[in-house]
Amino acid sequence: MRLTRPRIRPLGDAELSPEQAEALEAFRPGPVLNIFRTLVHAPKALTRFNQWGGYVLSRRNDLPAREREIVILRTGYLCKSGYEWTQHVRIGLREGLTADEVARLKSGAEAGWSPADAALIRASDELHADQFVSDATWAELARHFTEKQCMDVVFTAGQYTQVSMFLNTFGVQLDEGQTLDPDLKGF
Repeated sequence: MRLTRPRIRPLGDAELSPEQAEALEAFRPGPVLNIFRTLVHAPKALTRFNQWGGYVLSRRNDLPAREREIVILRTGYLCKSGYEWTQHVRIGLREGLTADEVARLKSGAEAGWSPADAALIRASDELHADQFVSDATWAELARHFTEKQCMDVVFTAGQYTQVSMFLNTFGVQLDEGQTLDPDLKGF
């Protein structure tokens, strides 16, 4: 975590304006995460953000869920977003990543991955470093994924770069009951 306390604090239910309460309805029933309780300071932005984020996390994104989580986790790691990493480790494990694979994501594409998984990691690395996927990496992606899936790699990395920027800059803290991966201390 980059900040030890929020710059923009998450709002409790009693503090919400009617417009903010309406924006958070999309996340109910159940607990509303700190990211959304923070972003609700800008309810119109939260609503639009949720629409695009809903695409990235839905079946309309043609990347299989496991592969999508590789891109999300690698992007969150590169962006030094402890909150994002913490949230998506749980999701990645649920979607078929192993604990060993999650740990190896921190080491990059050369850490014993299949060619398809390595291509996803390289694409995530290149998008993070240069906001561009090189011809060689694009060709490798295209060997394993459809054109639409390749587009969804870029959409997913872009979405989670933006999410990491929010989380890091606004100081969104982990939700109750979560703990930070010890390898991420000092991010």
